[in-house]
Amino acid sequence: MAILTIRHYPDPVLQQVAQQIPEIDETIKTLAQNMVETMYAAPGVGLAAPQVGISQRLIVLDCSPKGESAQLIIAVNPEIVSREGEQFEEEGCLSVPEYYCPVHRAQRVSVRFLDLQGLTVEMEAEGFQAVAFQHEIDHLDDLLFVDRLSSLKKSMFRKKYIKIMQQQEQQL
Repeated sequence: MAILTIRHYPDPVLQQVAQQIPEIDETIKTLAQNMVETMYAAPGVGLAAPQVGISQRLIVLDCSPKGESAQLIIAVNPEIVSREGEQFEEEGCLSVPEYYCPVHRAQRVSVRFLDLQGLTVEMEAEGFQAVAFQHEIDHLDDLLFVDRLSSLKKSMFRKKYIKIMQQQEQQL
C-alpha cells in the first residue's frame, strides 16, 4: 500500500466532474486501499479520488471518534438520494489546508453506492457523518467546501488562502 499525494486548491483535477467507475477491478480496489492509508496518515475523516489526482467516483470515510474502533466506508459511485434538515458546522479539507469555516449542509442524507464487492449499499447518515458524505461527494462533482460560501466569504477565503500558501512555501 502507498500513501498518495493530496492535491491542493486550485489544482485543476479538483475542478472536474469525476467519471463513473464502470467496473470494480483490482486497480480500483488498490486505489481504495491507498486512499484509506492516505486519509488516515493525513489525518482526515474522508478522502475523494480527485483529491489524489484521479477523476473517478470513489470516496473513503471514517467518522469514528478518536480512540474508538474504525468505521471505514468505501463508496464507489456514491450518490445522495435524499436530504433532510439543515446544519451549519465548521468544515476543513485536506485539499484546502489550514482553512476552516462553517458551511450549510443537510442534517440527514440517504446515500446509495457500491461496495468493493460490487454490491449496492443504501444507508442513512446524519450529523457529522452526513456532512462528511456531502463534502466528499461534492469533490466528485467538482465542488470544494469553499465553493458553498457567499461571494464575500469566498473573496475573503482567496485572500487568506494566498497568505497561508505563502507561509507554507517560506517554511519549506
